Amino acid sequence: MTRIAFIGLGNMGGGMAARQVVGGRDVAAFDLSEAAIAKVVSAGATGAKSVAEAVKGADAVITMLPAGPHVRKVYADDIFPNAPGSALLIDCSTIDVDAARAVATQAKAAGFRFADAPVSGGTAAADAGTLAFMVGCDEADFYSVEETLKPMSRVTIRAGDHGAGQAAKICNNMLLGISMIGTCEAFALAEKLGLAPDRFFEIASKSSGNCWSLSTYAPWPGVGPQTASDRNYEGGFAANMMLKDLKLAQEAAARSGATTPLGNSAEALYQLFDRLGFGGKDFSGVLQMLRGNLAQF
Repeated sequence: MTRIAFIGLGNMGGGMAARQVVGGRDVAAFDLSEAAIAKVVSAGATGAKSVAEAVKGADAVITMLPAGPHVRKVYADDIFPNAPGSALLIDCSTIDVDAARAVATQAKAAGFRFADAPVSGGTAAADAGTLAFMVGCDEADFYSVEETLKPMSRVTIRAGDHGAGQAAKICNNMLLGISMIGTCEAFALAEKLGLAPDRFFEIASKSSGNCWSLSTYAPWPGVGPQTASDRNYEGGFAANMMLKDLKLAQEAAARSGATTPLGNSAEALYQLFDRLGFGGKDFSGVLQMLRGNLAQF
């Protein structure tokens, strides 16, 4: 049986680790939160007392950590010194491209195979095993990466060499943040013009304005497929996580010389939403800020 060490059991990592158990893998899981470990243990994983204990004897190590500094430290201090040299290392965190490439270089120097494989899909997809993975790795390693991720994946795509997965994730989520704001603005304007939200949804979702943020993840409650908006914007993809990704995009734009005015504006709006105290709400909740209706939270 394939042995997976899973490090980082937050909103996304916990569901992802549980899917590895469903996929028939022997999962050793670690997180700084004992409650998070207990939840995954209840799904069939084995709890570990440390990263070093979790990675001992692992065929593959999967990490889902908050930010670049955490990834650098955990790999340098705990994974490289303790994981078997044969282990495949996969980081699913969303971090900056430079950090991903630096960890990949260190992994290679230590004799490991490494991939950056950030995800798209949110907590519902993590729990259902239908995430999309964007992978940066050596081409020769991609099959092994794809097989390792399979219990958690709807689709796994190699974006290119190390760091390319993070580049794809940053660009994708900047586009998502921008399109969600546009969708929210359209709903808010439709309301002011006296157009019923369900009528607007039906028309726009069949017209040239259609996009994922409208037809699949509509921010207005009660229209389209069920989303976080139908749960008072709980669950889904937290606005503060979208803000983190937009900040990464703007940092990458500054370093590379790219011009991203809409990405900059999207970051500013989500920054305001977060400062008003709603960073834990789903990112589509920005609709209520644009409507001047934050009191509903």
